[in-house]
Amino acid sequence: MCRRYRITKSAEEIEQRFDAAVDREYYRPNPNASTGQDLPVILNVNPRMVTLFKWGLIPSWAKDPAIGSRLVNARAETLAEKPSFKGSLKYWRCLVPADGFYEWKHIGSKKQPYLITLKDESLFSFAGLWAEWSAPDGSPIPTFTIVTTEPNELMKDIHDRMPVILAKEDERKWLSKECTIPQALQLLKQYPAELMQAKAVASVGVPDAQQYNLTLRPRD
Repeated sequence: MCRRYRITKSAEEIEQRFDAAVDREYYRPNPNASTGQDLPVILNVNPRMVTLFKWGLIPSWAKDPAIGSRLVNARAETLAEKPSFKGSLKYWRCLVPADGFYEWKHIGSKKQPYLITLKDESLFSFAGLWAEWSAPDGSPIPTFTIVTTEPNELMKDIHDRMPVILAKEDERKWLSKECTIPQALQLLKQYPAELMQAKAVASVGVPDAQQYNLTLRPRD
């Protein structure tokens, strides 16, 4: 499960990496991206723009928006079967830009947080799905979820799931309307462990992000 990640790169770096415009008025680097926050995504319907959606998918048919707190992740193995995700898998895919994510390893009765990044700490993207829910007053509530898969060799020692990090050459395929469901599912594979690194961080803070006054605590 992935419930915390970071997106700390500048708007300029994101634009260069994804060839998509960032709204400078609203985008802020976030070392502690958490569920329920408005976070940057790149949609299949407008891949040249980075927009802000709330993390926690609310399907268009949902009666209660509280369902979003339970749909922050979507298992790759069952995307095509689950009513909450199969519509989004077919019509509404997105990229979720990031430069790291956090996971907690159980060590006895304690949880040790780890920061996981690419070895060069560069930007990458999670595979995501999005939806738009209509509030009672008719206003649209745009939301997204992050797809997860089984852990690679690096992550196995930390957690039993990991977010799907798309290969750079697969990002546009994931967004393409020509990409069928079977083809899209083929893209949801483990990222190569040898290209990643994991660093244990302090239980109540991340040393390389003290400038943000970041405090991380385990989440259930």
